[in-house]
Amino acid sequence: MKINYIISFFILFGFIYSNSFSQSRIVIEGSVVDEYEMEVPYAAVGIIKKNIGVTSTEDGTFSFFVSNSELDDILEISSIGFETFKIKIKDFIYGDKRIVLKEKVSALEGVVVSAPINNIKLAFKLIKENFINNTHQLDILYRRWDVEENICRYFIEHYLTVLEKGPPSMLRRYSLKESRNSADYRYVKNNAKTHPIENTVWMNPLRNGASIRTMKWKKIDVSSYDDEDIIIYEGTSDDETIKLFIGFETNKIYRAERSWKPTVGKSQNGIWIYKKNSIGKLYLSYHQREWIGARRLPQNVKNILLSNGKKVPEFVPVEFRHELFVVGLKENKKDFDKFVETLERKDMSLYKIPYNDLFWKNFSLPPETSYFKKNRDELESIYDVSLETQFKYLN
Repeated sequence: MKINYIISFFILFGFIYSNSFSQSRIVIEGSVVDEYEMEVPYAAVGIIKKNIGVTSTEDGTFSFFVSNSELDDILEISSIGFETFKIKIKDFIYGDKRIVLKEKVSALEGVVVSAPINNIKLAFKLIKENFINNTHQLDILYRRWDVEENICRYFIEHYLTVLEKGPPSMLRRYSLKESRNSADYRYVKNNAKTHPIENTVWMNPLRNGASIRTMKWKKIDVSSYDDEDIIIYEGTSDDETIKLFIGFETNKIYRAERSWKPTVGKSQNGIWIYKKNSIGKLYLSYHQREWIGARRLPQNVKNILLSNGKKVPEFVPVEFRHELFVVGLKENKKDFDKFVETLERKDMSLYKIPYNDLFWKNFSLPPETSYFKKNRDELESIYDVSLETQFKYLN
């Protein structure tokens, strides 16, 4: 009787907790398209005055939580080249979930820019003024796909909290909170020497702007963002190209792109998207980075292939794709999470954290994109095991 009473109590408690928890959070999800029904990727979506929101995926979809207290707040959707769209949260909930952005033509089409490097230097000089430059916390969902011979063979997700001061400074501290990964079907394992969150910083042209002085710069296009005209500059050197999307009046850098070829047979490219906080200062909201190259097969894999009469290739094509979503911003130090020591430097696949099913079920994950679905299907088809099952039993 006593055992049955205890079980009944916990079942009831769990129901009450789950019900009250679900009532306190409201899912805001939808998609962003243009007037031609084409998806708008990397749009800033959220309640600006409360620093709540996300960046839309490459498919233009978005999803995040609000509470009942935000129902009368304004949802804003901003993207480069479009007019900012505004709607009350409660009107969006009961209305169309497909946001249509109207294209905005820049007034700078005929403007001739002399000595673009001077404008670039000024934008970098004003970085501390235009970006959040006090210590703040970013809550981050970090993803990595490992592709070998054009097939996804490994997927891993980390939920991190990061303390930083924005460009041009480096990360101050970061702490790994949650982790989950697929089965490891890789036969060429290219483990990094540190967590890739650090590479996100090291490779960002706004963090390390020394090379801008040696590049050849030109104006390649004009656009707009959140009611401000912007100029798009392109800088080139022998082995890399950088694009910067800079506000004409504020000199704010809203987006940075970098592509480069470090050595023969390899290439990398990345984008960094920034959005405004409640007072108009910029902070990182999204990052994507791809590395394409080749690796030699390990000797044990060569032996297996040879013993089975297979042809042994000298190199295997490999790709690594990283994606970072900032899902939370905290600027008040009293709200910061408690931080453990900064992570030991090693590849993200080598950190061992028990799989927390409850956390991932209640976490506001980005909507599944076509790229995500493609790789998920490849991971599941290798041994006909669902990705959710792999998460559950292999962590």
